[in-house]
Amino acid sequence: MLAVLAPAQATAAAATVPSPTEIVTAAPAGDWADIAASDLLVLDLAPDRDGKPRRVVIQLMPPPFSQGWVDNIRKLAAAHWWDGLSVNRVQDNYVVQWGDANGDDKAKARMLPPGLADVPQSQYSTGGDVTGGLPAELRFAAMLIPRPDVQRFSTFTRGWPVSGEGMPDSAEYWPIHCYGMVGVGRNLPPDTGTGAELYTVIGHAPRHLDRNIALVGRVVAGIEHLSSLPRGTGPLGFYEKAEERVPIRAVRLASDLPEGEQPRLQYLSTESASFARYADARANRRDPFFIVPAGGADICNIPVPIRKKP
Repeated sequence: MLAVLAPAQATAAAATVPSPTEIVTAAPAGDWADIAASDLLVLDLAPDRDGKPRRVVIQLMPPPFSQGWVDNIRKLAAAHWWDGLSVNRVQDNYVVQWGDANGDDKAKARMLPPGLADVPQSQYSTGGDVTGGLPAELRFAAMLIPRPDVQRFSTFTRGWPVSGEGMPDSAEYWPIHCYGMVGVGRNLPPDTGTGAELYTVIGHAPRHLDRNIALVGRVVAGIEHLSSLPRGTGPLGFYEKAEERVPIRAVRLASDLPEGEQPRLQYLSTESASFARYADARANRRDPFFIVPAGGADICNIPVPIRKKP
């Protein structure tokens, strides 16, 4: 005769399975990695209509990815180039873009600081093994059309989601367009952009942009100040009137701010045991609300946890 688990017992049994949030909360201090102030770009917008400050913090992409553009962004921030410019485009379920609203008008465009590099398209991806020998359970199959002659996959390396093509120890790798990722606006190829025009993803991951536009970082705090902005009514979501644009007060590397103003943030190490459990829980929800585990997840649905340093 089959034993029937009472509802209270079933609920108690289900409650013992931790949710992704509970796994992250319980992660030991050693599983968290500090983000250096020199790798954080602080974007201060004009206050909102209630006078509340709006600060967005961006973590810049680490080597070996996109370093030509990242170096340009550091130079632009050091030159205070973005100060007084604006957020110019908000396209629903796609991107928010900021920079010089007059950038396409040579007579009105703000002059770029000297020494910016012209970065080739070849830097949209990088060769070699960037995964540091990650175990197989941290590699997730990408939702791409399979090719019999090429192995394609997505994985994490040092806290960042990337895709690869080939064998892991000799693949071509590139960062991917998940929610909150920051990229470089550009004109038609072969132009690749300087880094002066930036955007962040505020909608469903536009993976068709991977390897077509440079990704240089991700928003790690304050995304709500961008994603909640009014949508532009012009083509591609550009604001049609100057008064609709959101002014930028300042953009600085966090390391150039007074010590008391520097954001202190950490990410959950993607090489840690806690992240392995968290990723599995995101791909196979077993906590009480869920009925059927999905058996997998798109890599953009496994966001790397970020927290303020305790």
